[in-house]
Amino acid sequence: MSKNKRWLLKAGLLGSALVFHNYQLSKIARKTDRLTAQAVDALNAAHPGLNADCHFIDVDGIILHTLVAGPKDGPLAVLLHGFPEHWVSWRKQIPALAQAGYRVVVPDQRGYNRSSKPWGIRPYRLDALTKDIAGLIGKFGGETAVIIAHDWGGGVGWQFAADYPQMTDKLIIMNAPHPQAMWREFQKGWEQRLKSWYMLFFQLPLLPELIFTLNPHQTARQSFQQMTSQPGAFSDDEVEMMAVAMSQPRAMTSMINWYRALRYPAANQTAHIAAPTLLIWGEQDFALSRTLTEDLEEWVPNIQRHYVPNSNHWVQNEAPEAVNGAMLAFLRS
Repeated sequence: MSKNKRWLLKAGLLGSALVFHNYQLSKIARKTDRLTAQAVDALNAAHPGLNADCHFIDVDGIILHTLVAGPKDGPLAVLLHGFPEHWVSWRKQIPALAQAGYRVVVPDQRGYNRSSKPWGIRPYRLDALTKDIAGLIGKFGGETAVIIAHDWGGGVGWQFAADYPQMTDKLIIMNAPHPQAMWREFQKGWEQRLKSWYMLFFQLPLLPELIFTLNPHQTARQSFQQMTSQPGAFSDDEVEMMAVAMSQPRAMTSMINWYRALRYPAANQTAHIAAPTLLIWGEQDFALSRTLTEDLEEWVPNIQRHYVPNSNHWVQNEAPEAVNGAMLAFLRS
């Protein structure tokens, strides 16, 4: 067989494998409507009066699939998920906030689950992500909101509080480092650099998303059920919802593009956070060192910390009682 024929055969086999792979993902992705409806119905059944519902909200051309719950006239609380999650990560906080009188708004951020997935890397820079949240608050007629954020959502939360201080009533961050603290720890030594190895891996084209979606259910099980200090923090149904979200067309590439977009610095380099801030931290975090929580007053003068000793990275899922108690006490103060 000639070289050209061998190359064509290999290309054909690769193309066929990719077509089959995308077909398998599309079969998984089609479950999203049913699973979303079931999850919302379960929330409402367990918490009468919650009135949770999902909406597709147009924010300057970006469609954000958003769960909304709680009294319509309540102050806004916007919850921002991390990677590789979506709104269901906040299922244990939504009822507590709604019962406290908040209008709870939980978007799938751009690139995730059922929200818009723009092509390319630049649309996932921090400036665009914080603008989405400002627009979302405006869609609900709000001038300010409590911002509650975890993981990559915390990165958006820190930047939002710097970009839109006038819109940030209070800020609650969970296991997400202030950007200046992250830079400080990177400079200090190898501990945090080694913990953050995956950020470098995600800069590779195509390979990370292909690996993550070879078996989305296994990826979800490993990410959530196997990387937790509290067995049972994520049910099988919730893991399936995560797998279905990862399987949406272009979802995994869009999600990883958040990391690739770090090459574009935010226009606003101000690190100062004026809003009253609560930092909740699971101390057994596999990806983030506890030292990231120390000596933050230079940038966040009005900060409180709440440590959760027996929790890993998924603190709001692993220790919901501790998280909800600290969160509500802070909001009442």
